[in-house]
Amino acid sequence: MLKTLRNAFKIKDVRRRLFYVLLMLVVVRIGSQLPIPGVDSNYFKNWFASQSSDAFNFFDAFTGGSFTEMSIFALSITPYITSSIIIQLLTIAFKTLEDMQRDGEEGRKKLTAITRYVTIGLALFQSIAMTIGFGNKGLIPDINFLKGVVVVCCLTAGSAMLMWIGEQITEKGVGNGISIILMINIVSRIPSDLVTLFEQFVKGKTIAKGALAALIIAAVILVVVVLVLILNGGVRKIPVQYSKKMVGRKVMGGQSSSIPLKVNTAGVIPIIFASSLMSFPVIIMTLMGKTGGDGIGGHILKALTSNNWFNPSEPVYSIGLVVYILLVIFFAYFYTSITFNPMEVADNMKKQGGFIPGIRPGKPTQEYLEQILSYLIFIGATGLVIVAVIPFFFNGVFGANVSFGGTSLIIVVGVVLETLKQIESRMLVRNYKGFLSE
Repeated sequence: MLKTLRNAFKIKDVRRRLFYVLLMLVVVRIGSQLPIPGVDSNYFKNWFASQSSDAFNFFDAFTGGSFTEMSIFALSITPYITSSIIIQLLTIAFKTLEDMQRDGEEGRKKLTAITRYVTIGLALFQSIAMTIGFGNKGLIPDINFLKGVVVVCCLTAGSAMLMWIGEQITEKGVGNGISIILMINIVSRIPSDLVTLFEQFVKGKTIAKGALAALIIAAVILVVVVLVLILNGGVRKIPVQYSKKMVGRKVMGGQSSSIPLKVNTAGVIPIIFASSLMSFPVIIMTLMGKTGGDGIGGHILKALTSNNWFNPSEPVYSIGLVVYILLVIFFAYFYTSITFNPMEVADNMKKQGGFIPGIRPGKPTQEYLEQILSYLIFIGATGLVIVAVIPFFFNGVFGANVSFGGTSLIIVVGVVLETLKQIESRMLVRNYKGFLSE
């Protein structure tokens, strides 16, 4: 690994791109510490401490703690992620957007521009909502119109700048810029979470109990990382044979290929969608100050909060976990259905003279791909559920409430592997061994 990294820095182009990524990440972390003028930075810290719900932990982990610090990057890149998801889903509903997606590079440029505009709109809406909702409650001391405008402009500009940095990293650096920013934000929270775990389970205990607790924590993290690696690396290759045909005097085709279908076809999207949908009602009611009570609404909110899952004293609230699992499985099937079209793949194979050995071209090929895909989606969704539920179990039983969980680890590991693959591809051109070939 170290030898490979040393070889990477020997290549001028790779070295320049890696240094550019590091420079941009430094800018991101500096911006995460710059407070917004006129804002009480301790407001959200105190407000978070008074909340029994963990609904905001998911959002704060994505911002790298910028949200609680109320820095200029408080909104992080979540508006861009939301915008990308919205545009991707709208391509199914609107033929104009679908045509843009199929128009090649020019169409993708237009979709990217639309995504940017929607991102700015979402960031502006969120910043205005935060300013109005929390400004009079202590977030902005001695609030007036001018102070409100400054806060809104800073939050919106911060989100727009992160979007620009992400695109620059993609173009001039290595890997996907947005994913790398998201990863560094998550990673920045891990040291403080480890300190929290140490103080909660190790500090003040006997040597035997402390060592056992530390060993269990390390084992759990290792198991989750290994599961994520297996889940991301799992691929089902479907063999494809192309028939020979005469083109002039030459015989074309006849080669063998394969269709790689990932086990985790939807990536981390199902968990993000399910977590967002589960936390949305809790966030809304929390902002309205209606989280308490012994009524039906109060019990429903408790069931939607992951802190109450696996709680031995209140097992009834674990029904929310069942809903969460069903949502993950549903979104896994839903997202895969809009990103992978077996009918289109089967038609393209038929037009190119390709066929799966033992399967007739056309409709039988489509049905075969749908069958294989349904199995893979279920396996991938089950793996996602296992990875996501492990942290919930330790949170509910032992009270180990930390920001990094299965979702965060899936994102971090996935981004690292993808970035290493891109570095490797650039090194292989120059006859160097890559990271993943060792």
